[in-house]
Amino acid sequence: MARHSIDSTSSEDYLNSRPLLQSKEQIELSPIRAPSVTGTTTDTERLASRPLASRSKEPPVTWSSLPHKSQLLILAACRLSEPLSNTCLLPYLYYLIRSLDKQATNGQTSSNSTISRRAGLLVAAFALAQFATSMLWAKLADRFGRKPVIVYPLLASIVANIGFGFGTTIPEVMFWRLVAGIANGNIGVMRTMTAEIVKERKYQSRAFLLLPLVFNSGNIAGLALGGLLATPTKNLPWLFGGVEWLEQYPFALPTMVNAMALSVALVLAVGGLRETLPSKTRPGHRDIGIELRKRIMRLIMRITMHGYEVIRDEESTVTAAATPQSTISAPPDSRKPIPGPQAPGSIRTKVIAMTLAGFTLLPFHNAAFMQLFPIFLSTPFNQENFKSQTQSNSLFFTGGLGYDSSTIGLYLSAFGCSGIFLQMFIYPTLQARFGTLRIFRFAFIIFPLSYILTPYVLLFESSITRGIAIAFVLFLQVMARTLAIPSSVILLTNAAPSPKLLGTLHGIGNMLSSLARAVGPALGGWISAKGMEIGMVGCVWWTYLTGIAILGIFVSWRMEEGKSPHEREMGDIRRRKDDD
Repeated sequence: MARHSIDSTSSEDYLNSRPLLQSKEQIELSPIRAPSVTGTTTDTERLASRPLASRSKEPPVTWSSLPHKSQLLILAACRLSEPLSNTCLLPYLYYLIRSLDKQATNGQTSSNSTISRRAGLLVAAFALAQFATSMLWAKLADRFGRKPVIVYPLLASIVANIGFGFGTTIPEVMFWRLVAGIANGNIGVMRTMTAEIVKERKYQSRAFLLLPLVFNSGNIAGLALGGLLATPTKNLPWLFGGVEWLEQYPFALPTMVNAMALSVALVLAVGGLRETLPSKTRPGHRDIGIELRKRIMRLIMRITMHGYEVIRDEESTVTAAATPQSTISAPPDSRKPIPGPQAPGSIRTKVIAMTLAGFTLLPFHNAAFMQLFPIFLSTPFNQENFKSQTQSNSLFFTGGLGYDSSTIGLYLSAFGCSGIFLQMFIYPTLQARFGTLRIFRFAFIIFPLSYILTPYVLLFESSITRGIAIAFVLFLQVMARTLAIPSSVILLTNAAPSPKLLGTLHGIGNMLSSLARAVGPALGGWISAKGMEIGMVGCVWWTYLTGIAILGIFVSWRMEEGKSPHEREMGDIRRRKDDD
């Protein structure tokens, strides 16, 4: 067979064959560059100077029109680490603590109030570790690059998941929860990378929706895996019956499946995720992971493509350098940056303060709900206690629904699917029509309603009626958080006065969010335990969760919606051109 060459075109001929004019789409997706010192007009300046009429004729933004989809998808895969690590245990948390307590006390069962209190601490440990390390990860990302701060914690998260599954004491599983929290303190870095990958405001509603969408999907997967695979010898006896090590470690299987899924994300990140930190994207900077992936691909091509040669690395490098519009890397430092408010004090504004307050209050009650609701579903339903107390006082009643772990997991994951539907198809339409801030305010109005109604599902005599009632309040909460979470991220991003402050602002936001997700469940578990002791299961729902949600309503009405950093930068260019 005649041997053909793929790299027959020289680098010089290739560069000469490149089109001199860029299409409108290419110009819009180009990285933001400051004006050249030689007076050359940059892509951003040309976009800023275009008439409004021509920009209004642009096609509508769809999921398929998002730029740099491969990078966003890899980042989304890495985002699975937190929900899988954090929510997988929720369906069986009640039974895990009861099992560990039995081993520690020679068969004695702890009270429901004790289990609730310890569950709150176990959930809080994860978020507390996130809080303690989020700013550290942000600083490391600014110094060593975004990619290492994504890859190495992902590896630690895999180890922590496996360790948690094989834990046999409360202190042991608490330790692995802390390790997992430390490994997942880099969420702010992922949000910063999203802003650096997708700079234009018109793509923001979908780009910033992607990470919450994956977060919701990860929550669903984690809840389903935890509920279905915990105690597999009992839940799935036809498949795992008689497996000795699963009887000894009944909660190990879901965490091992988590570790396998995160291993796939780790491989994708090492071999495909590109750096976005400007100082790490200069010509000549090496990415060992991507180089290794290219070598493996060349080896596969040599084996499968008989009669063809593989493109050389030198030409690949030249091609990448010749097509800056197809990369997500920032411009070289040799270009003069656009002046902007980059002083540390510039983030100390009323707009940013109120945005951070709303950003923090959301996980404060939402994380507590995610911990309290499965405990509420797991707590045994005491029929005698129910009858004797609800007839005399509609506030003093206790107990729960008495669901097993598999039912809880399937129940929560099924309603989580409605959240994905809302995020993909309903939220973008509502956000485009009403605006991000209005959607955020509307969501906070729904939260108190769902919290007030939740305990009253116990007042229904029929189990079918109770099931319908709990489905209704759960749908309200899922709808509210589905609208609120992506809105909070967009509002925080648009509050940044400069692109260079995005990392700092998201680092602060992630730190405060982690603190809220630590304090919220811990305090909620303590209040819930006190309520159970006095025979009022609704105490934590009516006082704590509802109170925080109502406070969030007042804060949301003090918030303002700013412009995106990219939009401000384009405005600076227009003003400078007008002055000239």
